[in-house]
Order: sequence, then C-alpha cells, then structure tokens
Amino acid sequence: QVQLVESGGGLVQAGGSLRLSCAASGRTLSNYAVGWFRQAPEKEREFVAGINWSGVSTYYVDSVKGRFTISRDNAKNTVDLQMNSLKPEDTALYYCAGGQTSGSTDYWNYDYWGQGTQVTVSS
Repeated sequence: QVQLVESGGGLVQAGGSLRLSCAASGRTLSNYAVGWFRQAPEKEREFVAGINWSGVSTYYVDSVKGRFTISRDNAKNTVDLQMNSLKPEDTALYYCAGGQTSGSTDYWNYDYWGQGTQVTVSS
C-alpha cells in the first residue's frame, strides 16, 4: 500500500504560481508512475500531468503545456507540480495518484490516491 498526501494548494491571483507536492509513505513511490488530476465543481475528473517511474518521461494535458511542470525526487519519495501563469479555469481540487501504467491519462489506471489539495485562482 502507498499512502499519498498532497500539499501546496491555496488562493492565488491569475498569473501567479503555486507548487503542489505529493508525498508518499508506505511503499516507495519510485515503483509507480504518478499522475496529477483535478476536479472542479460539477465537472469530471481531468488528467493534468503525469511522470513515469524514473522521471524521464512526462506528459501533460494540452491546456497546461508550457505552464505546468511535473517532477519527482525518488530519494525523497515526492512528486511535485509547478504551476505557473495560473488562470481562473485552473481552479479545482488537485489530486496525485500512483499507478503501474506509465503514460496513462485515465484515472482508472491509478491505484492509489491522495485526499486532494484545493487550488483557487482569482481573476
């Protein structure tokens, strides 16, 4: 079992930045691909960014390319999401998730989930 805890969310003005962190306990996170997802009220859960177990491969939804960067530190058992140039439409509850399928944008391919951290971007 892997327990995931997100942190770093908050309220920021449009154009600002936040850095989300996903910390793992239990099994080492280096065995898993990790994805960040988000869910806004009355909307479906959406894939945001993912990274393979080694950190060599990263992938993003088109709407965040060039603004968000996912990275991992396997020695620290953490995966971060740097979010720059934030927009009001980025407002959502952000989740990190771990799974065995690298490159997947589908939430059902991830086995372990955190509780989420709220990101609110004001206009």
